Amino acid sequence: MTEPLLSITALSAVSDRDNGAPILRDVSLTLERGEVRGLVGESGAGKSTIAKALLGILPRTVRVTSGSILFEGRDLLNLPAKDLRDIMGNEISLIPQDPQTALNPGRRIEAQLTDGLRLKRGMSSRDARLRALRLLEEVSIRDPERVLHAYPHELSGGMRQRILIAAAFALEPKLVVADEPTTALDVTVQKQILRLIRGLQEAHGTAVIFVTHDLGVVAQICDTVTLLYAGKVIEEGRTADVLGNPQHIYTKSLIAAGPRYDRPDAGLTPVPQAVFEQLRREIGIREGGR
Repeated sequence: MTEPLLSITALSAVSDRDNGAPILRDVSLTLERGEVRGLVGESGAGKSTIAKALLGILPRTVRVTSGSILFEGRDLLNLPAKDLRDIMGNEISLIPQDPQTALNPGRRIEAQLTDGLRLKRGMSSRDARLRALRLLEEVSIRDPERVLHAYPHELSGGMRQRILIAAAFALEPKLVVADEPTTALDVTVQKQILRLIRGLQEAHGTAVIFVTHDLGVVAQICDTVTLLYAGKVIEEGRTADVLGNPQHIYTKSLIAAGPRYDRPDAGLTPVPQAVFEQLRREIGIREGGR
């Protein structure tokens, strides 16, 4: 049996800013090559903390207390800084959440796409520019010559997000972390972006960790899903199995709380308070605490 691309084992973290409050509680998951796994949960569930720990960008106030993150057998939590920098961008890349802030407003798109190609791959300026043009074509941007010459503010939100996706796949990494990349987009553009990411992922054989709060997004793009609450894994498995036959009452309640597109006039059903009380007991959260 081949080794998984990524293996997170018993990962726990605390917030020093909140007097050591737990943020992640003994999280374990694996990711195979070419797999798309969703990390889903409400705000504060820990999904973005897992992604940041993997990328080596945890804030200074968050401290990992135990566990490991093995990427092709290398523990990312204990690598020298130089080795970690070599992996990031080359083998692991990020699609950020907000294209408005992720792109440098004072630099043209060409510079922002070609920097990594020149620095990480040693390409000449000419070759890097040709590669950038091909990347923009891959993400279905019309008139890529014009877009390369543009500044971020001259482009729509959907186009900026496509550029960030192009940048994430530019060096053909083995793993892409997508941190809620469709949150700020309208439904039509969101669907296009999801289809685009899935197409690139399949074309390049890239594994993807997709961070989201939306089970509808998970259903569209993810092979597998991990559902979190208060930093704890509540349920995981193949997406079709988890969404089609959920085992935990929290998963069932979240699915029931979502909008029904086949019944647009039906009201929303909030997750019952009793479900949250059960979760707190299972996780061991004290009343009024963490």
